[in-house]
Amino acid sequence: MTRLFNNPAAFADEALEGFAAAHRRLVRRVPGGVVRATATAPGQVAVVVGGGSGHYPAFSGLVGQGLAHGAAVGNVFASPSAQQVHQVARAAQSGGGVLLAFGNYAGDVLHFGQAAERLTAEGVPCATLAVTDDVSSAAAGESQKRRGVAGDLAVFKTAAAAAEAGLPLAEVVRLARLANARTRSFGIAFSGCTLPGADAPLFTVPAGRMAVGLGIHGEPGLAERPVPSADEAAELLVSTLLHELPEGVESPRGQRAGVILNGLGSVKYEELFVVYRQVARLLAEAGVETVDPEVGELVTSFDMAGVSLTLFWLTDELEPLWTAPADAPAYRKGTVAPVAADEPSTTGEAPEAADPDPVENTAVPEASEPSRAAARTALAALGAIEATVRAHADELGRIDAVAGDGDHGIGMRRGSEAAHAAGRGALERGAGAGTLLHHAADAWADRAGGTSGALWGVILRALGTALGDTERPDAHAVSVGVDAAADGVMRLGKAETGDKTMVDALVPFADALSDAVGGGAPLAAAWDTAATAADAAAEATAGLLPRLGRARPHAEKSLGTPDAGAVSLALIVRAVHGALSGSTA
Repeated sequence: MTRLFNNPAAFADEALEGFAAAHRRLVRRVPGGVVRATATAPGQVAVVVGGGSGHYPAFSGLVGQGLAHGAAVGNVFASPSAQQVHQVARAAQSGGGVLLAFGNYAGDVLHFGQAAERLTAEGVPCATLAVTDDVSSAAAGESQKRRGVAGDLAVFKTAAAAAEAGLPLAEVVRLARLANARTRSFGIAFSGCTLPGADAPLFTVPAGRMAVGLGIHGEPGLAERPVPSADEAAELLVSTLLHELPEGVESPRGQRAGVILNGLGSVKYEELFVVYRQVARLLAEAGVETVDPEVGELVTSFDMAGVSLTLFWLTDELEPLWTAPADAPAYRKGTVAPVAADEPSTTGEAPEAADPDPVENTAVPEASEPSRAAARTALAALGAIEATVRAHADELGRIDAVAGDGDHGIGMRRGSEAAHAAGRGALERGAGAGTLLHHAADAWADRAGGTSGALWGVILRALGTALGDTERPDAHAVSVGVDAAADGVMRLGKAETGDKTMVDALVPFADALSDAVGGGAPLAAAWDTAATAADAAAEATAGLLPRLGRARPHAEKSLGTPDAGAVSLALIVRAVHGALSGSTA
């Protein structure tokens, strides 16, 4: 379990601060993550990687010469926000464009995609790549749905070495995609991991059993088997990966492969070497020649007791990129040529302790007095949301851990706290209801990260747009804003009712609110009716099987447990009703 921490919600920030302080020769802190502390050649493509905290050495430990130019680092098991990704990419780029590379998880796809759109609009050429190496998370015919695990390293290394060689963005992207298509990973675990502040692991495995096909976010395995010997574990890992060869590889015999035997947190190096001894033998018997194998902790999951195997099937153009030298805090290979320190790292300034408020310097437009009065009610609602999320954070995490990664409570707490603080700052500067909610939306999305962070940013922004800064908001305007929020969430998250997501509570809430307002009910009464509908709909998600997100590969495990996102939405709209009932605005 994670024993040393302060405030669990601050764990990711404090860990990154300490990491940057420990490796100032190689990396420097920037808002959103870290970038190289060494100079990058003008015109070189910048490879920016990223994902949630809890996976060290991924992602910050892979920043350095020959590897990534920067890493955007999110909350524990949650993607960095689009704002964080954008800030890191701007700091890392040197005129040759940017490749954003990340594991294939919904929150990462959303936030890295939004950052790419913003960079492109600013004139910075940008491409994205989601790594999809985990064979257990989807069938071979649906490889685009597979998650990224330890194969991240093979793809990141390929892309970065291609960039270091001076290749243009299009070539870097092509080679990275080729590496992804030729990388396969598979893992097993003997126990789950425990998040900072939690009193139990995200999943448990019965004594004498192991989980097969696990994820790196504490997701439980897809099946269980008796605990094997080290040799039997090696045979399972190798046989599974040799069973599915990439396109163009007819037989393993005569092939060359990069190999990664990865410890997930609690399996010690000596144990890994015992397993690798048999992995090497089995691959040799199959006619595979291993090239620069890596054995150790490379993509972890806190204290998970598990191991994964990755095979990176090389070609003549991929092999030199896999074997190229690199010098990063957690990954060194060969000898890199000395490079001068980057200018910002010579200033003597201390690493930044936290990212700045993304809206603190945004101008606040003029607002009418009725709108400012409504802004006070909106701030009271944000305060009620923060208090409710704080009170239920542990329970939300427990629900999320049944088939997901257990980070929902922490992410919602970070987001709601940031939204309330941003709203308070906006109100102090005279903001109307619309601007206050826009500031809260940006703060929530930036601070929480992850899928839920992006979606709550959409919800608050839609409400703010509907309320505006001039008119006195009425029940109709609020209903219009909630309808727009539901449409925006479905458009961005690609979810529909029945997918076992937040949408299953949000759409019934929006429909009930619209019906009640249309029938002439005042806002507080209409909201009460709609909140009751949301609560019933959230409870009903217990009978659904997830069709999207990290819970999808573990659909059967979630049956009987409601969706954490739907539950949190129902709790929030009920808390907001209290603020509306006590308001005269």
